[in-house]
Amino acid sequence: MDNPRPGMLTWRLSSHPITLLCFLGFRIASLLVYLLGMYFTKNFVLIFIITILLLAVDFYYLKNIAGRRLVGLRWWNEVDPGTGDSHWVFESADPDTRSINETDRRFFWLALYAQPCLWVLLAIVAVVWLEFIWLSLVAIALVLTITNTLAFSRCDKFSHATNIASSAVYGSGLARNIAGGMFSRMFSR
Repeated sequence: MDNPRPGMLTWRLSSHPITLLCFLGFRIASLLVYLLGMYFTKNFVLIFIITILLLAVDFYYLKNIAGRRLVGLRWWNEVDPGTGDSHWVFESADPDTRSINETDRRFFWLALYAQPCLWVLLAIVAVVWLEFIWLSLVAIALVLTITNTLAFSRCDKFSHATNIASSAVYGSGLARNIAGGMFSRMFSR
């Protein structure tokens, strides 16, 4: 353990340790406040407020700061004022100018997918303990965490598709015409 390998799950190998620790801290804190509040106190309102605040901070921090710094991904939703249609916009860092730290990447994706799973387990605990009022808080937590999980998953897939298409575009004239026509049809909707 004296000589950690790149990609190991230790925050000391992170390129952005403060960002990583805050990201993990908000995620863990919301789960702990909920679980410990449900087990040790019956003050639902206090636990509800604290957990919602932690979930909101986690949602904002992940979406706008941690995702961009740890894995180079960002997303947002835009609404067309004329039609009222909404569409998701995905942004990824250029892989040629920015390399992603393997440790940051592993922590990010592990925490991103583990959080909704843990909230589902906490929902099961609430049902088993017959504490149905706590399910409202779990539902809000699931909406926020699943939204971020889906958005970052799509953003990652979009960035991989963009990288493949850009290599095809720069490869030959035929590939450029095919990829350009395909992308213009895809995004004109």
